[in-house]
Amino acid sequence: MVLGFVGAFEWAHQWWGPLSWLVLLVFLVGTLAEAYDRRLARYVLASGWGVLALFWVSAIYQFVFDQKSITEGIAVVAAIPLSLYVGYLLASGRDRLIVVSRAVAVAWLIYLPFSALPFLRNPLISIVTDQTAAVLSLLGADFEVIAGNNFPADLGPAEPVEPYHKTFFFHVPGVRAISYTIMMACTGVGSMAIFGGLIGAVRAPLARKLRALAVAVGIIWVLNIARNVFIAYSFGYQRLQVFPEFVMSTFGVNRVEVSYIVADRILAQFLSVIALVAITYIVIKLLPEVLVVVEEALYVLTGSEYDLRSALDVETRDDRDPAHHEETA
Repeated sequence: MVLGFVGAFEWAHQWWGPLSWLVLLVFLVGTLAEAYDRRLARYVLASGWGVLALFWVSAIYQFVFDQKSITEGIAVVAAIPLSLYVGYLLASGRDRLIVVSRAVAVAWLIYLPFSALPFLRNPLISIVTDQTAAVLSLLGADFEVIAGNNFPADLGPAEPVEPYHKTFFFHVPGVRAISYTIMMACTGVGSMAIFGGLIGAVRAPLARKLRALAVAVGIIWVLNIARNVFIAYSFGYQRLQVFPEFVMSTFGVNRVEVSYIVADRILAQFLSVIALVAITYIVIKLLPEVLVVVEEALYVLTGSEYDLRSALDVETRDDRDPAHHEETA
């Protein structure tokens, strides 16, 4: 029965790609329609949230069963009812959520091309790999970087990696050679897209928007390289063999993979959440207009209205997004 349950999500995962493009299409159409017919835009965007819920269903297998990610798994599962609820609120006339929908459109427009188009994705992975390798070298790590599947015949990973991936190859005495692969999820572009959407969705002077974006992207880039170095070093040298029996039984991994699970799936992801909250605060200080998106997100989560401007001691200018003023039609 359990295998059948997992198999259903594995089947749904095949629609991940088509649904990701459909999400982008519907949200872009709704965002463009806002300039001509706000009522039409509301219903198009509401349907977009329904499509987004289906996308999250297709993502369950990857994050929950394949990657065994606690943070991302919980987020994906929670995103399904939340997406449906946002669509319901929007269709019911809460027009302030249009700006949140616009943030999704911008974020998706940033992330999806990097994820799907090789001429953008491959150089990004190479740059992140090179910078991670440079920092590891400064720490005195002994490794080599392998492109694609060019591993020694007897030391390749259990599952083949994509040709465009780059892998750090560590030789540890007494342990089978350990590999840590840099893939799209290791580039930080997902977090950058979130803040790109947040900043791009609101109406504010371009100079302040660019400044906030530059600060957010810069911080994310540095922290992401630090994250990759931490995971690669901890896993490659087996530095985090913490509660191995518990980790092996909980995540279904072998003893060598314990350090990776602790470094990536537990510590790095937990710290990433804290970092995202801190970066959000910095962006709010630089671009208070984004508070309309944050306030609406809190409303969806709690059902209560919030005025964070006074709480955070920030002021927005008169060019604040008109979607902040709720209207019905």
